Amino acid sequence: MVDDRSRAFLVAARTATLATIALSGRPRLVPICFVVGEDDPAGRLRIYSPLDEKAKAIADPHRLARVRDVLARPEATLLIDRWSEDWDRLAWLRLETSADLLDPSAHGAAGEHEREHSDAIAGLRTKYPQYAGHRLEVRPVLRFTVQRVVAWGALGAD
Repeated sequence: MVDDRSRAFLVAARTATLATIALSGRPRLVPICFVVGEDDPAGRLRIYSPLDEKAKAIADPHRLARVRDVLARPEATLLIDRWSEDWDRLAWLRLETSADLLDPSAHGAAGEHEREHSDAIAGLRTKYPQYAGHRLEVRPVLRFTVQRVVAWGALGAD
């Protein structure tokens, strides 16, 4: 589903824009940090985004708007783009996903989900050294399972 060029572009990207649908029906866009994980058993790419400790309007990660949106409507889109003044280098990926929450505090969050959450945290800390001091292991992580990929532009350009 995700070809090698698209995967390499995605892995190299530092941020994405998450699009969800608010309860009002309006689109909600927010920039996110993310890490690419292993494919799920069906071969679909998984991506993880932390609900970190950066300053937010709401302290409880379960009450964040993006979490409420995903729990109400799990369809979400990620846009990963590269801008350049050299228009031959422009590129973007649009990933249509199903989203859910990996919550270490949830009852029964042991075994496979616990390992998946730990692996996501390890990947996020490797990609973003800023997370070294965050207590990500006790916070939920958004998990995105890619359903469809739309690619455009010079994905393979350096």
